[in-house]
Amino acid sequence: MPIIKPISDLRNKTNHLSELVHKSHEPVFITKNGEGDMVLMSLAKYGEMERALELYGKLAVAEAQATAGNKGRSLDRVMADLRRRIRAFK
Repeated sequence: MPIIKPISDLRNKTNHLSELVHKSHEPVFITKNGEGDMVLMSLAKYGEMERALELYGKLAVAEAQATAGNKGRSLDRVMADLRRRIRAFK
């Protein structure tokens, strides 16, 4: 269930909202005059969301490439390239 708070809580209960965002690990929706206005979330949750969006973008590119007939590289080739890179760091 979404957490919804009035905008006045930003001014009057900032510390409480901060605790709520961090404990719930969910965004808090802020309303202004009864309408949705903004969303608060922890930096950790924001980072998770950014990483998920980046992954979805990469998956969309890969899907488009596969649809266009690009077969990519074999697992053996990928693993050989990774091993070569790891050895280069040693």
